[in-house]
Amino acid sequence: MIPAKFDYVRATSADEAVSLLQEHGDEAKLLAGGHSLLPLMKLRLATPSVLVDVGRVRELSYVRDAGDHIAVGALTRHRDLEIDETLQREVPILSRVAGLVGDPQVRHRGTIGGSIAHGDPASDLPGVVLALGATLVARGPQGTREIAATEFFRGFLDTALAPDEMLTEVRVPKVADAGWSHQKFNRRAQDWAIVGVAAVRNGVTGVALVNMGSMPLRATAVEQALRGGASAADAAEHAAEGTEAPADLSAGTEYREHLARVLVRRALEEAES
Repeated sequence: MIPAKFDYVRATSADEAVSLLQEHGDEAKLLAGGHSLLPLMKLRLATPSVLVDVGRVRELSYVRDAGDHIAVGALTRHRDLEIDETLQREVPILSRVAGLVGDPQVRHRGTIGGSIAHGDPASDLPGVVLALGATLVARGPQGTREIAATEFFRGFLDTALAPDEMLTEVRVPKVADAGWSHQKFNRRAQDWAIVGVAAVRNGVTGVALVNMGSMPLRATAVEQALRGGASAADAAEHAAEGTEAPADLSAGTEYREHLARVLVRRALEEAES
């Protein structure tokens, strides 16, 4: 299908992008790589009257060592995350999963900020930032604010970002010595996950689920079981608790719940090894 009519404006800086969002309100949407927004527009599921193109705002494309964490600019492309040596050393799960997003075309155009801000429950990177306990930085007319990843996702394609805010940075803790695993069950390599799991064991274990509800989820029941001394296999039996796994053409609810238990067990065992 063809998107509804819209105006197009290119922002040259993050401040200009925020100003344009403030000017146009709910009618405006940010455009970075476009791989999440444009398909929705073609299906008329999103009908913004103004697109604010931030794809060339280079000030938001970076990976920096910030002491106890790595700061990643929201417009850093997936391919850049995949090959960045600092990430490969300090946060290898993020580098690895960025290299599994979509196909090469998507990875060379899509951005981490776009993926996270879109809030798709089947997307890989939101699960990773949840498992890591990342902090997300938003910029708006009143300045910047920090949002815990656990507070960022609110529902289907719904996040804590206000209409006049943009995601500018993702702060991920260093986990160079941690065990980690990413498990993704799909039909083809470039497909959305039917179910996905990200697990990081760094003193406290973080486990996140993909496509097990209307938004990316922390597997809190699994984490609680692990804190209580449960084995990986026993903790994984709690993987479907507190979820609302969808039923669609790819899988039914019961099958997704089964996959969650299997993939969480595999992820925990790999993270422990």
